Amino acid sequence: MSFPAQNMQAFIRNPMWQVQRALDLRHGSHYKVYNLCCEATYDPENFHGRVEEIPFDDNHVPPLSLVKLFCESVQHWLDEDPNNVAVIHCRAGKGRTGLMVCAFLVYEGMGPEEALQLYADRRTTNNEGVTIASQRRYVGYWSKILTFPNGNQGGGVPEVHLPPAKSRELRRIRLYDTINTDCVQFKIQQVEEVPGQLYQPSVEVTQGFCKPLTEGCHRTISPRYYLSFLPREGDERNGQESHPRWVVQMDTERPVVAKKACLDHCFERPLAIAGDIRAAFFDKSGGRLFYACFNTFFIANSIIQLGKGDLDKVGKRAKAICGSGFCLELVFGPAEPHIPVPALPHNPDDSF
Repeated sequence: MSFPAQNMQAFIRNPMWQVQRALDLRHGSHYKVYNLCCEATYDPENFHGRVEEIPFDDNHVPPLSLVKLFCESVQHWLDEDPNNVAVIHCRAGKGRTGLMVCAFLVYEGMGPEEALQLYADRRTTNNEGVTIASQRRYVGYWSKILTFPNGNQGGGVPEVHLPPAKSRELRRIRLYDTINTDCVQFKIQQVEEVPGQLYQPSVEVTQGFCKPLTEGCHRTISPRYYLSFLPREGDERNGQESHPRWVVQMDTERPVVAKKACLDHCFERPLAIAGDIRAAFFDKSGGRLFYACFNTFFIANSIIQLGKGDLDKVGKRAKAICGSGFCLELVFGPAEPHIPVPALPHNPDDSF
């Protein structure tokens, strides 16, 4: 549901008195309210003290530790009495609420896509449900860190394996197929834990500009290649151990780059980031274009590529600078720096 509001906000949200009355009449003492808003709160006594706050930013994602806390709390509350119900809300009752509801459904044994579709069917009339790409991405992350008893999904309470904050070195940001612009600003933020509080704010670690990619810009480490730690096809069948290897990055080969307008930023010193990351992009006037959230633990190799459908809040302003093949690309250093890195393939013609 949306935020139980008071005063003027009650004209556009659920009035507090109506929410109180409906819950008391239908569920008596068998309901507990979960408030996901970090920007708004109320006296828990409005709901007889049965309120728990799980705060994170609007239109964004929570740390997975917060998802774990939420799911375990809801499970404990529902197990106390078969008549108990959990009432979950954020500001509008759609994005953050949908993410957490779907996370709990996955915790109960449902697949992530099935959970997202069920929420869309039950919560919305247009079947859109959770529409923010990063929120959908984190439902998928959550499903990957659950282990169910005897490997039977839905066969009991799963064990949660929270991933460590794996440090990765961001080396380059590139925007492919841009139009109507020659400069895009970016800001990289990292979620920081604050002792003694549940809310974990995003702290800016760097900012800069992506500018036109031109020939003759030579880099020591060629952006044409990235280091892959994924098993090579056939390794398992042949019983061979997979080793890190350089892989050609298709879209940065000379013929493709030459045909597209690309904006690029290459870090002179790799930027170390870890855990939950938010990359936001802005136009020259400072207006936000789009953003994306991800967790460094789930970077399968050394590259992230996100199309328009994988980015968050892509509005008219952003669409005006995106060509048909637009893509955001983030290139990282090795995931395991202690592993010997093979020599970079030599290409004397590489000038990008």
